[in-house]
Amino acid sequence: MSEEKKLASNEYLKIGSNYLRGTLAEGLADTSTGGLTEDEQQLLKFHGCYLQDDRDIRAGRRKHKLEKAFSFLIRVRVPGGVATPEQWIKMDDLATNFANGTIKLTTRQAFQLHGVIKTQLKRTIKEINSAAMDTIAACGDVNRNVMCNPNPYLSEAHADVLKISQNISEHLTPATGAYHEIWLDGEKVESTQEEVEPIYGKTYLPRKFKIAVAVPPSNDVDIHANDLSFVAIVEEGKVVGYNVAVGGGMGMTHGDENTYPRLADIIGFCTPEQVVEVAEKVVLVQRDFGDRTNRKHARLKYTIDDRSADWFLEKLNEYLGYDLEPVREFKFDDNGDRFGWVEDHEGNFHLNLFIEGGRVRDEARTGLRKIAEIHQGDFRLTGNQNLIIAKVAPKERPAIEALLEEYGLLKSHEQSALRLNSIACVALPTCGLALAEAERGLPGVITELEQVLEESGLRHDAITIRMTGCPNGCGRPFLSEIAFVGRAPGKYNLYLGGGHAGDRLNKLYREAVTREEAITLLTPIIQAYAKTREEGETFGNFVIRAGYIAATVNGLDFHKNLKLEA
Repeated sequence: MSEEKKLASNEYLKIGSNYLRGTLAEGLADTSTGGLTEDEQQLLKFHGCYLQDDRDIRAGRRKHKLEKAFSFLIRVRVPGGVATPEQWIKMDDLATNFANGTIKLTTRQAFQLHGVIKTQLKRTIKEINSAAMDTIAACGDVNRNVMCNPNPYLSEAHADVLKISQNISEHLTPATGAYHEIWLDGEKVESTQEEVEPIYGKTYLPRKFKIAVAVPPSNDVDIHANDLSFVAIVEEGKVVGYNVAVGGGMGMTHGDENTYPRLADIIGFCTPEQVVEVAEKVVLVQRDFGDRTNRKHARLKYTIDDRSADWFLEKLNEYLGYDLEPVREFKFDDNGDRFGWVEDHEGNFHLNLFIEGGRVRDEARTGLRKIAEIHQGDFRLTGNQNLIIAKVAPKERPAIEALLEEYGLLKSHEQSALRLNSIACVALPTCGLALAEAERGLPGVITELEQVLEESGLRHDAITIRMTGCPNGCGRPFLSEIAFVGRAPGKYNLYLGGGHAGDRLNKLYREAVTREEAITLLTPIIQAYAKTREEGETFGNFVIRAGYIAATVNGLDFHKNLKLEA
């Protein structure tokens, strides 16, 4: 009999952590350093925080033998992306009082605060919870923030998917009392009976787990990038059930062919009443069969690739005690946002604002706070880092429009279609994994490409473009028509050919190019697209048809759902 493989180090950490407590309380109380131990940093993720430092000044501090300029990223869960005006105001207050003066809207419809120092961490999390929000399970080897389509056109359908998203989130939230004990001064329960984590157990999941709920024809939550997604099937304005998609994921490692992004498989259909149970059982199958020996091979996508989608469906049906129904037909048109004012069937108005890089700062932040102080509806964070001022009553609209005009927000969405379809992860200077710029780099790249687009008559033609500082895929780069993936300082791998609706992975076009080289490479392709595209042809489809990207990968049709072969 072969010797059993040794588990990844994080597995032993979780086992010994006493349900995510570890020595976090002691580490936070240690004022001799602005940081935490490696083990404490890993456990802190389960509580929604990452330890970071300002890499722009790291070398200077090292030269003067100073500790790194440590601070914390705090991720705030917003299931379904819907927040009240009061919650927006609270985030704005926290950005001023404890963070770096900005609010980050993430690609998972969550809030992020950056630059919170250790001595203010507990107080900040307490105040987040006072606004009926939390940070538990915003990171770590658990189910993360549950996304849903923020579509203002189908109000009844949106209400259904929002409720489903919130129910899934609540059901899959870890049960441990550690969060309340450490951050909210909750009472430590002394008992001889061991604490129980009913869904996750002592070791939680092998890796992070992401869930989304989509409403066709919009794939704005990018179902193919998630471990589990539910695709609403809407008939006569009502959600009759959901297709179930499993095994999507973006992360990979440069130079490691055993890691790759993967599109989700759509394996069945369930009723609205079955959604929460199906979500739980998918999590349980991954809990029980996911790889706990190699964290780079621990996501659900690898479990399915190792065993097959048919195996997974059979195992899921076994855990459920009944079979999922056959997949229902649906169609996605795109994975972007719809900008500007729209009116729903109830007479309310919704305004989708473009927020470049998801970073709310300066005058825009002031204006949005003023709007929150008078707004009677809600705010909806989109999966593309943008913001919807939702449920604006007709009588409320003039006052909100006046504030939008005053603070330069009214025409935020009157950008080029390329910019409106862009996503950038945070990257430098705070992300420890970043190899290159992203949030600070993409706007300039788009500005240069806009000149080519203007000359080619393509200003209003949507092309999805994404930039990430590393290949871990936080900005879902491998689904876009153009992607810059950080390879080294100032250098990127350039990918082309993703599906415009987020339903096909792109493919590596050139390795380790500078931004300038990438623009030189892209210019003739964009010009050729303008001159020779077929009617209705998207940029991603064009680069394949025109031969810039191989139409086949290992002899298979690249237009179909294939994992990327690096």
